[in-house]
Amino acid sequence: MSEKLLDEEIDKLVKAGRIAHDAIELGRELIKPGASLLDVSDKIESFIISSGGFPAFPVQISMDNVAAHNAADPDDKTTFNDQLCSLDLGVSIEGYISDTALTIDLSGKNSSLVKASEEALKAAIDTVKPGVEIGKIGRAIHDAITSFGFSPVVNLTGHGLGLYQIHTAPSIPNFDTHDKTRLEEDMVIAIEPFATPGIGRIRETENANIFAFSTKKPVRSIIARRLLREISSYHGLPFTTRWLTRKFKPFEVNFGLSELLRNRVVEAFPPLVEVSGALVSQREHSMIVREDPLVYTR
Repeated sequence: MSEKLLDEEIDKLVKAGRIAHDAIELGRELIKPGASLLDVSDKIESFIISSGGFPAFPVQISMDNVAAHNAADPDDKTTFNDQLCSLDLGVSIEGYISDTALTIDLSGKNSSLVKASEEALKAAIDTVKPGVEIGKIGRAIHDAITSFGFSPVVNLTGHGLGLYQIHTAPSIPNFDTHDKTRLEEDMVIAIEPFATPGIGRIRETENANIFAFSTKKPVRSIIARRLLREISSYHGLPFTTRWLTRKFKPFEVNFGLSELLRNRVVEAFPPLVEVSGALVSQREHSMIVREDPLVYTR
């Protein structure tokens, strides 16, 4: 059973949602041909902090066939031109989290693909209320995306949101899994349809720069211990190498992270690409399950 949310908890979620909404609209303005991935990412994260929140995870701007987990490197030289850009960001207010995403088509050639994920999210939200089976939400997403002639990405899902946790139960599928699990009042969830003209599956790549604390273990080197003290300030939420290089030298970050990864103290989250190389669009909102759901990132 989900616990009833207290008024002060709802207030924190709503504040996190309001900042996320404003941050993603800022991103919509900033992502344009000639702009820098690094500069846009830094500006969005700075806006979140100056607004009284903290990034619940590094700003991700995944392009073309990359569905998720693409964050700017400390020395990233990537600029935008005609890519399909999915901007995914989150905000934490004392551990109460909002998570939202949208897709920006800089080429002007993929409006139907962008609309497919948008309409799928609307259809899913229309099904949300206490007692609804999770599989039925997936069916609404699937039907909306396929009506545009595209496929949902079936091995990416929406998810619950917990205190300092961006992925908790339940998983919200993007197709009908026939899951009979029912939504409960005051569950906090994020629904995120992904649409593609490809086969609708993603795989991990290499060269991750997004990480999260995994297991508490002793570490040998002084550098790794110093890094771990900084990582602990994120309260288990994901972080990126770009954040660490603001306080540590690049060789310290590389050395310390290598040890932490080797000892499985931290976990890596590499970029996720569509297996057939096709474009991917995304749309996401966070909500509190009610008879009339409170979509607090809208």
